[in-house]
Amino acid sequence: MLLPWEQCEPKLTSFCEQAGIPAAVSEFTVRLRERLTVIAETVDAGYPDNKDLTIDAVTGVPSLTVRRAGERTASAEKLEEALRERLPARSVLEHLARAAHWTNWWKRPGPRSGSEPKLKDPLPRYVTTAFVYGFGLGPAQAVRHMRGSVSAHELGAIAKRHFTTPVLNRCAADVVNAHTGLDLTAAWGDGSVAAVDGTMMDTVIDNLLAETSIRYAGYGGIAHHLVSDTYVALFSRFIPCGAWEAVYLIDSLLANESEAKPDTVHADTQGQSFPVFGLAHLLGIDLLPRIRNFQDLTFHRPAPTVRYRHIDALFSADPRTCIDWQLIENGWKDLMQVGLSVREGTVSSVTLLRRLNNHSRKNQIYKVFREVGRAVRTVVLLRYLSDPQLREQITRATNKAEAYNGYTKWLHFGGDGYLRSRDPELQEKAVKFLDLMANSIIFSTTVDMTDALRQMAAQGWKLNPDDIAALSPHRKDNVLRFGDYDTTTLHIPPGTYDAAFAPHQP
Repeated sequence: MLLPWEQCEPKLTSFCEQAGIPAAVSEFTVRLRERLTVIAETVDAGYPDNKDLTIDAVTGVPSLTVRRAGERTASAEKLEEALRERLPARSVLEHLARAAHWTNWWKRPGPRSGSEPKLKDPLPRYVTTAFVYGFGLGPAQAVRHMRGSVSAHELGAIAKRHFTTPVLNRCAADVVNAHTGLDLTAAWGDGSVAAVDGTMMDTVIDNLLAETSIRYAGYGGIAHHLVSDTYVALFSRFIPCGAWEAVYLIDSLLANESEAKPDTVHADTQGQSFPVFGLAHLLGIDLLPRIRNFQDLTFHRPAPTVRYRHIDALFSADPRTCIDWQLIENGWKDLMQVGLSVREGTVSSVTLLRRLNNHSRKNQIYKVFREVGRAVRTVVLLRYLSDPQLREQITRATNKAEAYNGYTKWLHFGGDGYLRSRDPELQEKAVKFLDLMANSIIFSTTVDMTDALRQMAAQGWKLNPDDIAALSPHRKDNVLRFGDYDTTTLHIPPGTYDAAFAPHQP
């Protein structure tokens, strides 16, 4: 599955330029060693001024002072309240229709033959399909509350024949691209930072993918999301509960089809391992996870004779834990071959990282990736302990991912939040329908927020950029879910369906 080295050599220079790593074996090792050496010396010199980090003189165990999150300013609270009063309450269907009209994602689906869809009014039917499968009620039950609008058979056929997994990925990318181009989005981020996180989704029993999870205390699978710093999901997939989530991190980045290409990725403890750090380094990705048990991890010295004045207790005294630079140099060719093969798509990063685990100690490629991962992880740990701004950035990014997970759970209210299908392909599509719906609502809400802020500015409001950056598009107060129309019967009032698809001006 790996590219032959003869095919790798012509592509090596451009690959290394894109990743920001040297294309020569000796320079690759030297630069990585210098990076570890410099950061360790810098942290050692700055330890007396680091008020957050304490290293126990006896045990050598590090500890960090807990930093309390800053309270929201009075002006931010006032802006939030004023914005809440001005935002219109729209139904999920209306949010979806607005996003589809402006981003044209509804033009992506169609017959697998590539011919034009022979549907009457494809936009409302595609939007309704995304709505029905996104919130999880299913076509039969949903149609009972959309009297005379569309049939359950038609919705099922559209979802099966017109919406494939690649099509759903491209539809979501269209919404992400449009969202990134909004003025308000720039206050939240530029798309260069993302976070990966998974959330449990309950399923019916006896299917191929789901299983009992001790971690989540339930039965089902994991909706694994790559969430941008602009609050939208760049890519999502459905994975088993027992999988180590880190192996899907690289694949999510490579599978992302939007114009937002993050080069800094945050994760929780599940999002890191030595091979993942090594592969991320080869692909030019700055992996900065929030590692819960950093006190128990080994810091690896760049050489057995290196000692530090203040932080020496962090590093292992065992010379066998020092970075084996010669092993990295000897295995450089394997590193480049694997990195190029992953980028070119001849080998899946998921398959690769599943194989490169703690049970692969006799595997030469694993040994090389482990050494690179040791060096990179030690650099990350030293940065994490010495830079409070970095810790705040990691917390902020991972909180956005967790907020997105909570938002999708709130939107997936049909059928008590269960994934009813036992087919892995349909389970994957259900997660992607949900993300398409969530991203569309976030995009439409951001447009409403932009309009409201412009009106406030025209009325004389002084808008502080920090207060605007503190706003979030994960707003439940202006989204009318299916049951919010009539909590007794779930019946959509007459005219709501037609009003949702009325022409909208961007």
